[in-house]
Amino acid sequence: MHRKTVTSSNIASIGYDDSTQTLEIEFHSGGIYQYRNVPSAIYEGIMRAGSHGKYFHEYIKDRYGYSRIA
Repeated sequence: MHRKTVTSSNIASIGYDDSTQTLEIEFHSGGIYQYRNVPSAIYEGIMRAGSHGKYFHEYIKDRYGYSRIA
């Protein structure tokens, strides 16, 4: 999955696969996680957010199932 680099103190890059509704986030700590069944509006929201990390904590973390892939 192609991820776009973002300016954030916690998040390095974010990608999204619309066909599977999979959100992929790479953190500066080195972990890459895929979040399942994430609506495209959530992806669009995190990409537009003034603070990607704050948006992640408010709207994604603990709300969607995930797997660590790296």
